[in-house]
Amino acid sequence: MQFIKDIEALEALYGTPGAPSLRKVAQHLTPLYRKWIMASRLCILSTVGPEGVDGSPRGDDGPVVLELDPHRLAMPDWRGNNRLDSLRNIVRDPRVSLMFIVPGSNNVVRLNGRAHVTDDQGLRGQFEKHGKKPATVIVIEIVEIYTQCARALMRARTWTSDNEGTDLPTAGEILAEMSNGEEGGALYDQEWGARAAKTMW
Repeated sequence: MQFIKDIEALEALYGTPGAPSLRKVAQHLTPLYRKWIMASRLCILSTVGPEGVDGSPRGDDGPVVLELDPHRLAMPDWRGNNRLDSLRNIVRDPRVSLMFIVPGSNNVVRLNGRAHVTDDQGLRGQFEKHGKKPATVIVIEIVEIYTQCARALMRARTWTSDNEGTDLPTAGEILAEMSNGEEGGALYDQEWGARAAKTMW
């Protein structure tokens, strides 16, 4: 079996990314990206450290993160099995990636950034529930945010229950916001389904 070992060979197989996939990227919370992320009660937190990588589901009964300002989010770390895989990684390597998911929507919002772990009493207190506070809070500095292609969730037929994503911004609306209306919009959303169906596999 032959493996691809250089970027040029890899890119030759796929071609260059289209303008929409580049123009949808933001470096801070925009109104529509904020709306999406605040609607998410579940995300996957990915970290990297000396022992390797870790992917950890993070969920809450409301927004899974708190906005500190347009460039920073806070995520409570509620006590679990005390493996601390994600936290150990963050302490040694701040690079993180989060994928925000909303039940019923095949779109996913991805955030790449740098994270730090704090036991600040005031910040922990903002997440208090039923008299309990998280052991620590992860503060995430945003580097980039963008929508992830919906094909994976579509292929997997992920959602079989009620759609909770009907009032969320669409990929076309977010793209229009990021391109000052030059791309995206309702027509993009209307045409996207047909395009996705042709390239599902």
